[in-house]
Amino acid sequence: MAVCLVSAADPLVFDTGPLRHFAQRGWIGVIKFLTGDRGAMIPESVERELVRQAASDSRLEPILSDGWLTVDRSTDVEFLVAFAAYEQRLAVGQKNLGECGVLALGRVRGWEMVLDDAVPRKLAGEEGLRVMGTVRLLCEAVTAGHLTLTMVEALADDLIANEYRLPFGPGGFRQFALENGLLADEERAG
Repeated sequence: MAVCLVSAADPLVFDTGPLRHFAQRGWIGVIKFLTGDRGAMIPESVERELVRQAASDSRLEPILSDGWLTVDRSTDVEFLVAFAAYEQRLAVGQKNLGECGVLALGRVRGWEMVLDDAVPRKLAGEEGLRVMGTVRLLCEAVTAGHLTLTMVEALADDLIANEYRLPFGPGGFRQFALENGLLADEERAG
């Protein structure tokens, strides 16, 4: 039985970064588990980034081949206009096109996005879009009892060891989460 941490029926829209780093460290099953019946969505721009990166890193292949992600191939005018607006603000050549697609889906469809890069997160916040970072997703899993705090601390440290930028250093997950109100008081001792 799949677990769904959030009761919303809409999918979580993922950027390339969390998917890539979780897959590179063998943790992609955690994201798959946490999205549960809610599902995970990526825009076509993220799919293109993952396909390009998987050509030189076979650890990324399960992201696209396991069939748990849905690729949104929107071509409606509203999506294309939103994508173009974000592309103008964020894209540098082929860089940041994934974020543009994620933001466009969040804006046009109202879906919640999982973004860790500061600039797109700030932009989403300014526009009142629903956005969360990987840390909040993991904290919600701990609070709901789906993952243990010890497991998530190890996962966070493993991601950091793979040069994933999180807002704390090795060993800092618990303190950061508590200081920012992302974990309930019961987890303080846990």
